[in-house]
Amino acid sequence: MSSSPSSSAQAARDQVARRLADLRRDAGLTMQELADRCHWNKAKTSRVEAVRTTPSDADIRAWCHACGVEGQAADLIEASRSADSMYVEWRRTQRTGLRRSQEASVPLYDRTKLFRIYCVKLIPGLLQTEGYARSLLSKIADFRGVPDDSAQAAAARVDRSKVIRDGRHRVVLLIEEDALYHRIGDEDVMRGQLHYLLTTMSLPALSLGVIPRAAPRRMWGIETFTVFDDKRVHVELLAAKVTVTTPSEVELYVRACTRMATMAVHGAPARALINEAIQSLG
Repeated sequence: MSSSPSSSAQAARDQVARRLADLRRDAGLTMQELADRCHWNKAKTSRVEAVRTTPSDADIRAWCHACGVEGQAADLIEASRSADSMYVEWRRTQRTGLRRSQEASVPLYDRTKLFRIYCVKLIPGLLQTEGYARSLLSKIADFRGVPDDSAQAAAARVDRSKVIRDGRHRVVLLIEEDALYHRIGDEDVMRGQLHYLLTTMSLPALSLGVIPRAAPRRMWGIETFTVFDDKRVHVELLAAKVTVTTPSEVELYVRACTRMATMAVHGAPARALINEAIQSLG
């Protein structure tokens, strides 16, 4: 695994900086000459090329104009925006509440044909009941200090989850056994959630595997993530959502799923673990 889950974002920023530097050199301009044409300090040019400063859309337009390649500005702006979206702090997307971020992901979920999901301590969002989701999202809102619209956000999350039933998607989920015991809501909420897991296991397009606590580890526990069509990965960190699109890094997450699946139990053994968790609620 790469040293940082945000390495794809950094690689994309590096690529934008290299392209800008190449445009300057191809135009035969020194850093000072480009700075003069753009009406800023030479240090800014240096910081952009060294990836210490992220250029704004206006900066990129000015840079391309100074180099006589205005036609390349649009592509570079799009590449810069894409790089910026690969590492997005939750406070940016959730400052007005949580419902909007649930709804914003609906197009991605609709067009994805194959989901691969791994969760350490939580029930995956696609399998959450409204009560479980509401309890979880309320805690998130409180911790992050954002408006608590958890009821509306939970309803949006459940609505987004219809993809597991419409016959156009395949969903492969792997959860650690600890997720069955991690108390997100009260006993009634947890009991309802665990019973719902048993119900969803009969869905033909869904595969749910539970990795027992006592299973010999062929893969260490890693961060929660979702793979979309083996082309894109969302990694959930405490501070941010990281989007991985570099093929070699996406392949690592797919490989991790495949390896962890060998540690999981499915069918009747998985049902037995879920029923044990239900019994533990009293």
